[in-house]
Amino acid sequence: MDLNNLAGFVLVASLLVMSPGPNGVLIAKTVPLSGRSAGFANIAGFVAAFFLHGALAVFGISLLLVQSAELFLVVKMVGAAYLFYIGFKALLSARKSISPQADLPVTGKSSNLPAAFIEGFLTNGLNPKVSMFYLAAFPQFMPTDEDAVLFAFVLVAAHAVVNLFWFAAMVMLFARISKVARGGAFQRWLKGLTGLVFIGFSVRLATMKL
Repeated sequence: MDLNNLAGFVLVASLLVMSPGPNGVLIAKTVPLSGRSAGFANIAGFVAAFFLHGALAVFGISLLLVQSAELFLVVKMVGAAYLFYIGFKALLSARKSISPQADLPVTGKSSNLPAAFIEGFLTNGLNPKVSMFYLAAFPQFMPTDEDAVLFAFVLVAAHAVVNLFWFAAMVMLFARISKVARGGAFQRWLKGLTGLVFIGFSVRLATMKL
């Protein structure tokens, strides 16, 4: 295994992961409202989507997506619509009458975990930028003397590990914050802010060009 190529990819992937995006906003929304377990379910959804995009890139389907303007537009608009849906749902929830003095408990119910996983999966699975990243990165870091398919999935796994560590730290941070700021006013403010940010990401994705 070419460790230099792997290290280079991890560096690039780390910069991508740490840049502001919908994943961090989703974690910031989920953990204070549904608990740490739901935040980790979000992360599991991220990872599952990475392996889906990695498989699509390895087998050339993502290349077809990037080369077909019509197909790219469909996937892009579906992804933008989903981000808008999350944002709009958060704004509607923020408009509900919540007493500023009321403390809202973090539920942490296991019934929230599948929904949190799906949110994490769809937020990334419907984002064509993930496929574009893999298609751009794989040729640069793929060694010529190894099994290309195997090493490609090693790169995807490395990307997943970077995500796990970064967003796990975010989950723990927001879990601590939620313990000291669990009032209804904070919850409403958080939902409104994340709703606006998700709508902003949806507009940016919808207007993204190849």
